[in-house]
Amino acid sequence: MSGRYYEGDVEHYDRPRRRTRPRTKERPSYDDAVDGVVVTVDRGRFTLLVDGTTVLAMKARPLGRKGVVVGDRVRVVGDVSGADGSLARIVEVRERSTVLRRSADDDDPIERVLVANATQLVVVTALADPEPRTGLIDRALVAAYDARMAPLLCLTKSDLADPETLLSTYRPLGVPWVVTRKGGDLGALRERLAGQASVLIGHSGVGKSTLVNALVPDADRAIGHVNVVTGRGRHTSTSAILLRVPDTEPEAWIIDTPGIRSFGLAHVRPEDLIEAFPDLDEMTEPCPRGCTHGDEEPECGLDEAVTAGTADPDRVASFRRLLAARSVSEY
Repeated sequence: MSGRYYEGDVEHYDRPRRRTRPRTKERPSYDDAVDGVVVTVDRGRFTLLVDGTTVLAMKARPLGRKGVVVGDRVRVVGDVSGADGSLARIVEVRERSTVLRRSADDDDPIERVLVANATQLVVVTALADPEPRTGLIDRALVAAYDARMAPLLCLTKSDLADPETLLSTYRPLGVPWVVTRKGGDLGALRERLAGQASVLIGHSGVGKSTLVNALVPDADRAIGHVNVVTGRGRHTSTSAILLRVPDTEPEAWIIDTPGIRSFGLAHVRPEDLIEAFPDLDEMTEPCPRGCTHGDEEPECGLDEAVTAGTADPDRVASFRRLLAARSVSEY
């Protein structure tokens, strides 16, 4: 016997050479796959809703680095019984109707998808404690218009301050709004949520989790407090979650997201934003090539329309404020 192996050892035989294995273009058809929707994501595990059953799943290897986010409609194989210890596999992500995304900063080229297939973006802001910051509201509206989602402004803690001052800022944009207070009637909000898949975003401490718990009593979302020194809230929700709002017709779904402190808009282009305002977009036809429609642009069609009296100057100013919000660092 010489060398490392003897002839009876299985490792004595050569391994198959590269590219000697026959290849095939056939792929699994997954005819037995069922439809589901992603409810929440936690460290590579996905909680799905499949025919009313809560199912834990992982992503199939062929999906590679394809992201799967809350709100995604997926196809699933494996054990979808929802029993303890069961694990299914996500084999396909359906085409998304909408995508809400942001970048970490305005100069960050990497976009991060927050949620998929939502129809409405609810910007939750407190009228006091903490004080409202229009910078985030403006940026959230930009993200909503860019994603072709309907915006809704939800003002909380109306028992602490008059909502009129803030509302007057957004009326020219035609943004719908509801006003709430702790322990108050949420009928107007429920009407706005009916038939929608709504994403709730806002700074920490604005009362978002309180709203969610009132709308979905068994949600049990943690409620934080506002720091009296910094005026900022403490993060309580740590991950996004999709919840069905009971006793709402047509059916309503909400996606609660963690409180945010940054909302980069590096992915939003001025030409995409103006398209969300058809009346203003029409007035930009005479603009020179490369016009961003901002305040400092020479010969902008919006300025000409205001001068001619065919455009509402307050609406143009509000649009330009949203445009400027893309590059404002403090919000």
